[in-house]
Amino acid sequence: MKELPRPEGERTIAVVTAGLTSPSSTRLLADQLAAAVRDTLDGRGVPRRVVVFELRDLAHELTNNLLTGFPSESLREVLETVVKADALIAVTPTFSASYSGLFKLFFDVLDDKALVGKPVLIGATGGTERHSLVLEFALRPLFAYLQAVVVPTGVYAASSDWGPHATALRARVERAATELVDVLTHQPAKGAVDPFANPTPFEDLLNNS
Repeated sequence: MKELPRPEGERTIAVVTAGLTSPSSTRLLADQLAAAVRDTLDGRGVPRRVVVFELRDLAHELTNNLLTGFPSESLREVLETVVKADALIAVTPTFSASYSGLFKLFFDVLDDKALVGKPVLIGATGGTERHSLVLEFALRPLFAYLQAVVVPTGVYAASSDWGPHATALRARVERAATELVDVLTHQPAKGAVDPFANPTPFEDLLNNS
């Protein structure tokens, strides 16, 4: 398939979601994160394209790729899209206090240099709040190893975060989306302080010594 030319300045956001059911809370969280990033880019007048991949639809192809070392044509297109994307949103369900095997399988077949320097927003879902540290103990180290640029705010959604408690989740989603867009558009995060701005005069340092 011939790739159409991209509008000038367009950002491509790849979304990888590893939910096993349809529908799934993992896909729901991925959609909320993607929508927040899309709306933030729209608010800044930045053209964007969001592409979502359900890994459950690629499970057999991923397994075959791991066994043979060669991706199918459809899987190759997915991998190329993720590699060429300007940013990645990656969301997994929590299994045994870590990411799912399907989620890890995708990044196992991806070239280990494919995400170097790429902005990544991480998310996870689980039954209880007890697993929220999966973001820091499992996902963040994975993407650090792949040398991606993971935004500070990861988003974890437990079962209790949906419904009447969705306001708190929405605030985390919007904060994480803003951080990803800040990286994409090379804008400093709100409240960021330049440590070299307004330096203390040398004579003042001498007087205080």
